[in-house]
Amino acid sequence: MKFNKWTLGLAALGAVSLTSAARADEKQSAVQTALSNTTISGSVSASAQVALDPNAAAYRSSVASAIPFQYGKQDGFNLDVVRLTIAKPEDESPWASGYQVDLMFGPDAVGYNSSVNGNNTTDYCIKQAYVTLRTPVGNGIDWKIGVFDTVIGYEVTDAGNNPNYTRSYGYAVEPTEHTGILGTYKINDMFTVSAGVANTLSAGINSRNISNGGPSSDWKKTVMGSVAMTAPSSWGWAAGSQAYVGAVYGFNSTASNDTDENQHVGFAAGDQLNLYAGLTLNTPCKALTVGAAFDYVQNLGGGQNDSSDNYSTHNDVYVVGLYTTYKVTDKLSLNARGEYMHGENIHAYTGKGSYSQSFGSDAYELTGTVEYDLWANVISRVEIRWDHLAEGTSSIGRGNSNMNRSALGLYANVIYKF
Repeated sequence: MKFNKWTLGLAALGAVSLTSAARADEKQSAVQTALSNTTISGSVSASAQVALDPNAAAYRSSVASAIPFQYGKQDGFNLDVVRLTIAKPEDESPWASGYQVDLMFGPDAVGYNSSVNGNNTTDYCIKQAYVTLRTPVGNGIDWKIGVFDTVIGYEVTDAGNNPNYTRSYGYAVEPTEHTGILGTYKINDMFTVSAGVANTLSAGINSRNISNGGPSSDWKKTVMGSVAMTAPSSWGWAAGSQAYVGAVYGFNSTASNDTDENQHVGFAAGDQLNLYAGLTLNTPCKALTVGAAFDYVQNLGGGQNDSSDNYSTHNDVYVVGLYTTYKVTDKLSLNARGEYMHGENIHAYTGKGSYSQSFGSDAYELTGTVEYDLWANVISRVEIRWDHLAEGTSSIGRGNSNMNRSALGLYANVIYKF
């Protein structure tokens, strides 16, 4: 057996024996074998914001504070989040196995899965942690067992994987994570289907269906499914385009016992249905990609009608979003997004890195992003965003009708990926 010079030197001084070194080397080799396919990756995200609207002094109390992960970040510099992923992907064997663990540290982790320690203030969280298993049925079914991201949505929690820095209204009304089991089956090169069962629709590791004043059943589970289609190479300029539909139905345990200014009872947990359809389409202009997303949510927040008066917490919402990306050069991209959200008495964004917001009317947003990746492994972006409420009032939390209906902000974001 060969030893390195450092080990031989220690043996010459009597600090170690070659026999013990050999045994240690054998143990290390076993550990190295077990970890040989393990990967470590992650990112660090920082940002800055400047209010551009005339009433900048009240920007924190404007509709912009309802943007997921942006509350409290106005007019200043910010650390957004540090992400760390440790994973062992499955190999190509019929009975393959693996795992993935995604961790978040920093302000954007606050409230993401509060069930870890029972409150919303911890600035670290487990975003995903699951075991992967393959069963050799047909083309092979790949299973995730543990905590995993939701199956629907055009955008994801990781800002670096989205065309824009700030998240959309569509993202805000979708689930984020589930604790359960999810199976994925690739029918062929065009179609992939997924289906799963989880404890709850709302975020929270190991959450159970315990509500405040509403229906409650620990055995009332959440079901989900999706179908993804990828255009084949024979489709010419549209090759690689993707269409996606999905649904999540179940118990949303995000509940509140608070009251508004008229002493109406806070909304209670209950059933919620999320329907989603998305499209990312390549165009005859190779540099241009367009996208569309549609979210419909029946009973957002799982609320129940309040029998004491006409105050209703049944919140049916739909969001329409359009996206464009124009890749000017390998380093320079121009991204745009426009959205319309329709609903009444919308309690959204809870558990999405900001405080719960109450919207009393329809909302619009327009976002333009310039991305120029000058440094290796770094995403650098400058973004301008305009948010507007069509009518009525909205509030931060409950019982506050002083939210400004319009907001214009300038954002800068840098993300280092490793």
